[in-house]
Amino acid sequence: MLTLTNSGLSDALVILGAAGLVIPAFARFRISPVIGFILVGALVGPFGLGSLVPRNPWLYHITISDAHAIEPFAEFGIILLLFSIGLELSFKRLWSMRTLVFGVGAAELLGAGLILGAVLYLTGLSTGGAIGLGLALALSSTALVLPIAGTTSAVGKASFAMLLFEDLALVPIIFLLGALAPSAAGGEAGWIKLASTLGFGIVTVAILFVGGRLLLPRMFAQAARTKSPELFLAASLLVVIVASLATTAAGLSPIVGALIAGLLIAETEYHGEVEAITAPFKGLALGVFLITVGMRLDLNFVLHNWAPLLAASLLVMLVKAAVTMGLLKLSGARMGTAAEAGVLMASPSETTLIVLGVAGAAGLISPSTAAFWTTVTAIGLTATPLLAKAGRLIAQLIERSKTEDVPDAAQAQVHAGTVIIGFGRVGRTVADMLRRHGLPYIGVDADIDNVNAARRGGYNVLFGDVTRSELVDQLNLGHAKALVLTMDDPVLTVRLTKRVRGWVPELPIIARARDTAHAAELYRAGASEAVPEALESSLQLSEVVLVDLGLGVGPVIASIHEKRDEMRKKIKEVAGMEREPRFRRVRVERGNEESDVPA
Repeated sequence: MLTLTNSGLSDALVILGAAGLVIPAFARFRISPVIGFILVGALVGPFGLGSLVPRNPWLYHITISDAHAIEPFAEFGIILLLFSIGLELSFKRLWSMRTLVFGVGAAELLGAGLILGAVLYLTGLSTGGAIGLGLALALSSTALVLPIAGTTSAVGKASFAMLLFEDLALVPIIFLLGALAPSAAGGEAGWIKLASTLGFGIVTVAILFVGGRLLLPRMFAQAARTKSPELFLAASLLVVIVASLATTAAGLSPIVGALIAGLLIAETEYHGEVEAITAPFKGLALGVFLITVGMRLDLNFVLHNWAPLLAASLLVMLVKAAVTMGLLKLSGARMGTAAEAGVLMASPSETTLIVLGVAGAAGLISPSTAAFWTTVTAIGLTATPLLAKAGRLIAQLIERSKTEDVPDAAQAQVHAGTVIIGFGRVGRTVADMLRRHGLPYIGVDADIDNVNAARRGGYNVLFGDVTRSELVDQLNLGHAKALVLTMDDPVLTVRLTKRVRGWVPELPIIARARDTAHAAELYRAGASEAVPEALESSLQLSEVVLVDLGLGVGPVIASIHEKRDEMRKKIKEVAGMEREPRFRRVRVERGNEESDVPA
């Protein structure tokens, strides 16, 4: 009988199979694949189907036989994640975040760690055990938080700053636990070793910066000249591995080296190619890491101890969320941003598992205590995508309660102007053109960050959620000159068009459409004009190409109009309309003049 005894191939089969099934299946139901990978790990791990292998040998081929064997791949996934984040940053931006990193980041880690440590000390843990466990639980997940929040939004920037400090503090925490160990030969040796490590780390980082600036452009230039994707990929991975090994040898975390490697490559002209070529490896390795997290979940243990596990998880999340939210608010962040970041950062981290292992090896906590909090950490990591959604909902509720949807002063402007619902890039462009011609308008958007950014830019925009019928009623659209819908939600656009058309039959409604089919649907709903964005962008591109090829501007514009008319007829056929879509024209008063503008 043919048997498969190669554990490496068997584990690879399970991991690749999980990636091929989990990602599309969970994406179909709009569920984060993070949860899927963790559940797969729990299912195929040593506490799941793996425990049945002795009685059912055939299960060997669909389970992970050695959980520790795939942990290096998981660590490599986190390294590639930090490397990709470094590619998106710059030294200038990182320097501008120094107050957040070493101010709020340090205060968050120490504050949450001390509070949690004090609570654990009151439960009977030793001083060293309480400090070690408190700091371990105060850490948050870089691998999960940053892909969710990014690094450019207000929430992402704050989260990244705190996570960066935690990654930098990981090695000092480990040495601190070694100094606190009951078996340590005096604390002085531990502190001397810590100072030595920090000194070597600073020298190593400096060498990486100088060497990277001198060598990386030349190395990637040689790789680019060969026009070999394989060589370019090898050079990219070589840089990541060498930088990670260098910081590891100096006693720092390999994550620090990966981030520095990304920052150095980001300063070169090859960062786009490097980012694209390493992205698949990062995603797969991150999936492996999440599977290893799921393998730590003993479902039988969870079922028998669900009450204390739930209480412990809630305690950690509430303390961390409160500390993070309070510190961000004190640093000047908006209440909604502080609340969303606090909830998102509330769960423990993958590095919590590392610190727990160190604390257990140092004798600061018992094996049973380490096992209990390992399960709490795994539960928290699983809940991170749900915390992200909860944080966004809480932020919206906070901002909505603090902001009046339509103030009286703004209603007066609606009476004589254009209402733009959706104030992203398209809405801003429409507002720019209206302002250029001196025409009044009011914008409405449900994203408070968009609203704040637009207000800082001098735009007349309000916060409001048009899915709420009372807001649409308050906009007083019966007195508006025109309604422009630019939301990136085709279903909501059609629904709102139909509702407003039934209420204000004569109001010109101009809507952004994704394609001709969506445009036809909008016309059937009552839109005066639906502009398919794909069509208009392709026509503009064609116009530029024809002019650059030497054709006259007049004939080119005429041919563009002819093509637009052809597409109008097609939309008419799809919509089943009796007439072709046409621009309606409305009279707009501007001072003592009147002018026709397309609606």
